[in-house]
Amino acid sequence: MSVPGPVPEAAPVPVTPVTPSATASGPRMTSRQRLVLALLLGSQFMIAVDFSILNVALPVVGEGLGFSLAHLQWIATSFALAAAGFTLLFGRVADLVGRKNLFVGGMVVLGLSSALGGLATSPEVLLTARVLQGLATAAVTPAGLALLTTAFGEGPLRERALGLNGALMSAGFTAGAILGGLLTDLLSWRWAFFVNVPVAALVVILAPSAITDSRPERRPKLDVPGAVTVTGGLLLLVLGLTRAGETGWTAPATLASLAAGAVLLVAFVRIEQRAAAPLVPIHILKRRSVVWGNTAGLIAFATETSLVFLLTLYLQEILGYSPLATGLAFGVLGIGTVVGGVLGGRAVGRFGNRRAIVTGGVVQAAATLSLVALGTSGAWIWLLLAATFIGGVGNMLMIVGFMVTATSGLPDEEQGRATGLATMTQQVGIALGIPVMSAVVTARTGGPTGPDAVLSGVSAAVLVNAALVLAGALLAGRFLAVRDGGGAQGKG
Repeated sequence: MSVPGPVPEAAPVPVTPVTPSATASGPRMTSRQRLVLALLLGSQFMIAVDFSILNVALPVVGEGLGFSLAHLQWIATSFALAAAGFTLLFGRVADLVGRKNLFVGGMVVLGLSSALGGLATSPEVLLTARVLQGLATAAVTPAGLALLTTAFGEGPLRERALGLNGALMSAGFTAGAILGGLLTDLLSWRWAFFVNVPVAALVVILAPSAITDSRPERRPKLDVPGAVTVTGGLLLLVLGLTRAGETGWTAPATLASLAAGAVLLVAFVRIEQRAAAPLVPIHILKRRSVVWGNTAGLIAFATETSLVFLLTLYLQEILGYSPLATGLAFGVLGIGTVVGGVLGGRAVGRFGNRRAIVTGGVVQAAATLSLVALGTSGAWIWLLLAATFIGGVGNMLMIVGFMVTATSGLPDEEQGRATGLATMTQQVGIALGIPVMSAVVTARTGGPTGPDAVLSGVSAAVLVNAALVLAGALLAGRFLAVRDGGGAQGKG
């Protein structure tokens, strides 16, 4: 792919936070803010699509490039490892080089790596493209979210923007499954990569003149020891969880990866306590809003993305759906997430962050629990569609509450760190959910792989999934209700 070269940069018009006006409909976005919002949300949606667009096409990709069945999952895992491992580091780099610069640079890499993936003729080239896509995601996501939060001041406009961002991110995972099935059936799996190229090019052309840069007044130093330990720790943690889904929790490689990851993350916390310019200041990690907001987000992303995996097994292995039909069935979940995202900003504004998280989690847990009743008859598809729609609404209430909670009450110069943490939480949740649920299915089914055995494993994992959502939402709600040195940590 060739991305158009840089265009002459027009003098950017400052995007200032909007204060509520005395209108009946509340504050309104300026035309410039709408353009900024469209560019940032478009890029975030594209990144979300990238994560899932190849899932339904993996067997076709493997056959076309010669992947063995055992190595097929690395097409998804290589992306997730890079995205999860480097997100926090790039959130800090954005503060050093400028968030707009990192955002545009990341979009260039995303477009180029997508073209490389579409042209790949060997497993090695494809995996290289997926790693580069993951690194681009780790750069674009926190930079884009920081630009979003600094473009809209705290209040209704930011809550509305974050609600739309959460809706499109979550809907992107579902849209990726649908789009992947359509492109694979109608054209080729290669178009799952090529579709990114024009979108990335458009953002790269428009963003420099539309988006005003955002960075701290004083350029901080990079905390190299902290960056090395947190990146290495996250990579090993996600790798260990992935191996647990493949070979079991007691395999030596699994235990070694998890243990080494835990040691590095503990070392990261110790380093941050002593660093002159820490990657994540300890006072941020002590805020209940940051800790429990991110906990809720981790649970929300891990459970919903892994539920899609579980239901893919159900639809294809038990009901016999094709990849395209499976993707279309998830369209109802996508509609639910969009509805939940639109309602999420309003719910946070009216009832508060904490109540949005708790209500969303309870709704998602109840909808997920109903899926335990699924059977082998095709008539159960109606329960699946209804439950995924309702669960999607609840999941998005939880995600919007998490985003607002984790980025509120902090000055602009710390938004890069806060959004870096939030996007790291998102990527780690996405990366670890599927391996954990896959391990539950494997433990339940044992040797047999017939429809009854698969249904038993899926039902057990669905039950665990629902319990995790409920526990996470209630715990976050409980601790967000308590005040600490930073003041109230959640409205409502």
